[in-house]
Amino acid sequence: MTALFTPLQAGDLHLPNRILMAPLTRCRAEDDHVPGALIAEYYAQRASAGLIIAEATMAMPNNSAFWREPGIHSEAQVAGWKRVTDAVHAAGGRIVLQIWHGGRACHPDLNDGAQPVAPSALRIENDQVYTPKGKVDYVVPRVLDDAELPGIVEGFAHAARNAKAAGFDGVEVHGANGYLLDEFLRDGTNLRSGPYGGEIANRARLLLEVLEAVCGVWGSHRVGLRVSPLNSYNDMRDSDPAGLVRWLGKRLNDFDLAYWHVMRGDFFGQQSGDVMTPAREAFGGVLIGNMGYDADEAEAAIAAGKLDAVAFGKPFISNPDLPERIRDGLPLAEPDQATFYTWDAKGYTDYPRYAAP
Repeated sequence: MTALFTPLQAGDLHLPNRILMAPLTRCRAEDDHVPGALIAEYYAQRASAGLIIAEATMAMPNNSAFWREPGIHSEAQVAGWKRVTDAVHAAGGRIVLQIWHGGRACHPDLNDGAQPVAPSALRIENDQVYTPKGKVDYVVPRVLDDAELPGIVEGFAHAARNAKAAGFDGVEVHGANGYLLDEFLRDGTNLRSGPYGGEIANRARLLLEVLEAVCGVWGSHRVGLRVSPLNSYNDMRDSDPAGLVRWLGKRLNDFDLAYWHVMRGDFFGQQSGDVMTPAREAFGGVLIGNMGYDADEAEAAIAAGKLDAVAFGKPFISNPDLPERIRDGLPLAEPDQATFYTWDAKGYTDYPRYAAP
């Protein structure tokens, strides 16, 4: 596994290995979406990752989609995240924060009655959202007016400033999985006309404005972007995922980002295709692959120059020492899916490091 353990320079981020921890929503925040000691312990346990990409975190209030996900818009949240980053750095790790707006995946029951917002008035179908009242249907979102979009951009910039105050090493802009920026980007959910709808250049406008604003806070070499051109999660679809990736990859070259993080598949298998090849061909920077890679495939892809690193999700849940297990050829523990979104230490911080039988 020489390729996986070759250090990587991703912008200003020096990564000791190429086994990255993917952002994983785990719903362990305390009241008012404040990260607590449990979250600090969880991430510090996984500090041997080449880079920890912390979970989707609310850039601004009233866009909760998971009930107990963390935020980065209040002073208390910044202080909570500072405890997390201090713990990770004390353990020798590096951590960036994924900043996020839930868009139409939010629900009034999670946001003091506020109606979710989106590029178009399309409700998420065939799924429900978990709230304090139980699982309920999604609602039809309110269409954002063009004049409101500068406020969204500023919300991301404010979150980026708060992430810097909280001691993160950088930020990842969440442009994936059917949340607000992805809803604008893909033509299955963006039905609007005008400067933010229609052709790819217009659908990508909000995402690119957010990137510009966030890079203005951090400098581009500490900013990453995650996209999911094939993923149908949150009732998403695009008519030309490969074309979207190719266009976006070329455009992202103008930003000189730390990295581009591409999810290669679809959770539900509704869409398929190769988006990693056009991403590699179009984008000249550090490319991170994600979804379904095992260590052998990740090693081969990096060695062949198809990728620069791989972000692992589920394996990091149940293997806090994942890089060491991969390096030493040790068996991996399987995660308990029933505890993915529960609220305590069980299935979160109680997975042990490998111990020989």
